[in-house]
Amino acid sequence: MEIHLILIFMICAATAAVMMEDLLSSLIALSAAGLGLSLAFLILKAPNLAITQLVVEILCIIILIRATINKDIFLVKDGRWFFNTVSTLSFISFFLILSWFALKELPRFGEPLLVVAGRYLEEAAATAHSANIVSAITLFFRNFDALGEAVVIFTALIGVLVIARRVAKVEKNDK
Repeated sequence: MEIHLILIFMICAATAAVMMEDLLSSLIALSAAGLGLSLAFLILKAPNLAITQLVVEILCIIILIRATINKDIFLVKDGRWFFNTVSTLSFISFFLILSWFALKELPRFGEPLLVVAGRYLEEAAATAHSANIVSAITLFFRNFDALGEAVVIFTALIGVLVIARRVAKVEKNDK
């Protein structure tokens, strides 16, 4: 049931992002859709994907806001402070409420969430011949998953560095 509500929220946010006339509002709606995707991953019991999606979403929004803030600066100055304040407070309230519901559903610390987790714990030490179970699980059972997450985060970081370097060169040439 929760996944259906989040999917409806994502569809509404994506539609709003397409229909918005100004770029900054469209980016905010797009980031709401990305946040919905992170929550969907969390509900579907894929916290590693949720964290990766959230990190990439934050980095991409930083890049896009940096690229569009100079083009849409009139929105910040035209007296929409009431709308901006209300929308910010409602987004924070919505996020806190969803976080409260999500945190209530987490199992107690130390209880395996899935059957596979129990198998990992039982077989990791014997299979990997390692004293560190976390390293054994990462290297022997989830190596491609960890590699994919590292590639996604590295690519997002490179994107941020490229945009930041280009903006610094443009500002340097303007002086």
